[in-house]
Amino acid sequence: MRLYTYLYAAVTSRLAELRRDTERGDSPVPTAVIIFGLVAVAMAVTGLALAKANNWMNAIPDHPKAP
Repeated sequence: MRLYTYLYAAVTSRLAELRRDTERGDSPVPTAVIIFGLVAVAMAVTGLALAKANNWMNAIPDHPKAP
């Protein structure tokens, strides 16, 4: 019976110690928000690069046809 009492006391004290430690990492919500922001910025940069490339390609004059 003493072994069970010792194990119970050890486990409850360890769980209480873990509950007090609030600095256990970042939650997934801020990480997801950061990733969403980075994806939005990447899509904007890709869209701007695509628009610039299309404008550059459209500015190239057509070559004349052979007679």
